Amino acid sequence: MVFRILGLNPFLGNLVVTVLTFIYVFGLVGLLNFCVTRFALPTDISRKITHIGAGSIIGFLFFYDDSHWSKYLNVAIFVVWIFLLTFKGLFADEDDEAVKTMTRNGDRSELLKGPLYFVIVATICGTFFYKTIPGILAMSILGWGDGIAPIIGARYGRLKYKILSDKSLEGSLSMLIFAFAASIFFVWLILPNQLDIIQILIVSIVATLAEALSPKEVDNILIPIVVISMYFLMINLSILLV
Repeated sequence: MVFRILGLNPFLGNLVVTVLTFIYVFGLVGLLNFCVTRFALPTDISRKITHIGAGSIIGFLFFYDDSHWSKYLNVAIFVVWIFLLTFKGLFADEDDEAVKTMTRNGDRSELLKGPLYFVIVATICGTFFYKTIPGILAMSILGWGDGIAPIIGARYGRLKYKILSDKSLEGSLSMLIFAFAASIFFVWLILPNQLDIIQILIVSIVATLAEALSPKEVDNILIPIVVISMYFLMINLSILLV
């Protein structure tokens, strides 16, 4: 819609937005690689900044024109990264940008786990759940909530607990706060008429519990499944109670 004002037809407008997503993502990876190499930015931090940045791509949905099929180009960057992560996870060397910025210990095989799961989920959310509340919530909570929690937990977590993996109450609380705040922002940005703060709070709480219970490496799959399932459960319950 924004680009129609500038005189571009829907296809060209959507194409421009898609190019911007590529510039954004590859620029972010390049910047983080520079920070890791030049300023010794810890890889766990760069990994999660990448995670948060990737989740924030949904902000570009605001600019897509829904009247044209090219709106689905929003997932082009994720499809490219599915292939890149698969290739890099199998063949990249330790100096590769993705290996340095997206793995914990410089092991390229890590790219075939959490990062690959993330872009697959993002592709599903950008197609089957394009500009819908469950899709927006899934990416907001996964990107920001699950991105912030390990950073806070690892550095400031004092109240530790373990179910299937090591967690902390501080990390879980930060997961809830940032999942809730990011979800409100992105729903307000993309679908302002459907903003329901109570609904978002409930989904964020359930997602936080899911993250607390999840083992390592599978939360990028488990959290979106829980978020989407919880959303539809709430919708169906509300219908039954009317």
